[in-house]
Amino acid sequence: MDSAHTDRMEAARRALPGEDILREVSGTFRLLSHPARLRILLLLQTRELCVCDLSALLGLPMPETVRHLRRLRSAGAVTYRTEGKIAYYRLACPSWPRLVAKAIAEGEERGAHPGLRRAAGRRP
Repeated sequence: MDSAHTDRMEAARRALPGEDILREVSGTFRLLSHPARLRILLLLQTRELCVCDLSALLGLPMPETVRHLRRLRSAGAVTYRTEGKIAYYRLACPSWPRLVAKAIAEGEERGAHPGLRRAAGRRP
């Protein structure tokens, strides 16, 4: 397909990040696509918490909490230490809550837009 704007198209193409970066960012969005994982990252921003405390704070069954923690751990977002039989989780990198907070602020700013509510499954 020929275009009268080949110079603009080429400039736009050069401005795109590399495929590896886009895959990495896409993976981050997938990781953050569940509200429970967002809450976990926010809860861990000030202190480490054991699985039972996280489960209670999230209002989720322990196995579901563990499943989310496992996913966050495999992505390198959280780490843990054990004390006896208790696992205490903490952030592996302090930038995760900042990323979540920025996304929340963006969502709140755009939250009045009906298209976003529909995309999130909410009605106006």
